[in-house]
Amino acid sequence: MAVSGLLIRYLGGWTSVFYVFGAVGLAWFALWMTFASSDPSESTHLSDYERRYLLETMGHLKQKTKQNLPPTPWGKIATSAPVIGLIIAQIGHDFGLFTIVTDLPKYMKDVLHFSITSNGILSALPLLLMWLMGILSGWIVDFLISKKNWSVTFVRKLFLTIASVGPGLGILAASYSGCNRLAVTVSFTLGMGTMGAFLPSLKVNALDLSPNYAGTLMALVGGIGALSGTVSPYLVGVLTPNGTLLEWRVVFWTAFFVMLITNIIYCFMGSGEIQEWNEPLLMKEKKALTAGAQPNGASLKENGAGKKENGGENNDSFVKE
Repeated sequence: MAVSGLLIRYLGGWTSVFYVFGAVGLAWFALWMTFASSDPSESTHLSDYERRYLLETMGHLKQKTKQNLPPTPWGKIATSAPVIGLIIAQIGHDFGLFTIVTDLPKYMKDVLHFSITSNGILSALPLLLMWLMGILSGWIVDFLISKKNWSVTFVRKLFLTIASVGPGLGILAASYSGCNRLAVTVSFTLGMGTMGAFLPSLKVNALDLSPNYAGTLMALVGGIGALSGTVSPYLVGVLTPNGTLLEWRVVFWTAFFVMLITNIIYCFMGSGEIQEWNEPLLMKEKKALTAGAQPNGASLKENGAGKKENGGENNDSFVKE
């Protein structure tokens, strides 16, 4: 946002924004194609030590990807309470985020009458702080789980609550600060900063629920949540026909309640535990190994419920189901 404001003023208007960021995207793509690889052993840009370290630490993941997982259990995913809670939380988060990010420059212009350069710079401050707080909160979450033995479920819910209530209070404080530019900017910046706590909570919760189907789950949750981004701009346009402070206050109260209510639902339905439908193949393999523990694949009960054929001695390891 900060760069966009400068580009619009000093480098040919709105068209320069699209040209510059389009070129940045193409440059990133070229770097990705040059340096990225699917496997550490295929990379030509790693030292021997780095390659060996990655191969050793990722070995279990490679074995995991070689498994032929059963088809995605869509039915169990669709009826899973933690998944439904996660989707609802994502909808609330995206609604609040899109409302603030998309329409904050408009609020700065309509209510506070900032210039386009100042608007771009000040609108970028909340996002900068959110990025920094995301990094800090990630470290705190890891510390609480690994060192303090806090449950994953509780930590995810705690930090999502911070990421939902904090921004809501921030935007409300801004709307009641009148035309005090400093107070409004500080309220927006601090409020959006707390939204960074969604990264080590909402954003990674799909990995908690299902490591095997995390990609599918994240795409599902993110896709449904992003639909709220199509509603937010339209709703803001309807609620602020004249761009007055009172109209914007209604917008911010709406965003606050949406984030608050969806967060409460997540606190009741959410979880940080692996779901039972995550590893259907493992359950089948265990049953197959148990059934095939005796010669010729005979079942344990048919061979004397774990007694050796030649000695008749009891073998507890064979009767464990």
